[in-house]
Amino acid sequence: MSDETPICSAKGCHAAAVWVLAWNNPKIHTPERRKTWLACGEHREHLSQFLGVRGFLEDVVRFEDWEAPEGS
Repeated sequence: MSDETPICSAKGCHAAAVWVLAWNNPKIHTPERRKTWLACGEHREHLSQFLGVRGFLEDVVRFEDWEAPEGS
């Protein structure tokens, strides 16, 4: 774990992350696997929609409340 401030995953954004978007591509990941993107307040909806329309979005959690699954 780094002391650096986590930043938003949106292309070109350098804002601090406020949200964790947990997702899974069922074509290539096991059902329990969770990949994560980070989002600032401005990009949360856009990134959620991107993952949602593909059926990948599993959960959206405030960054400070996120607990990574064991083994990740």
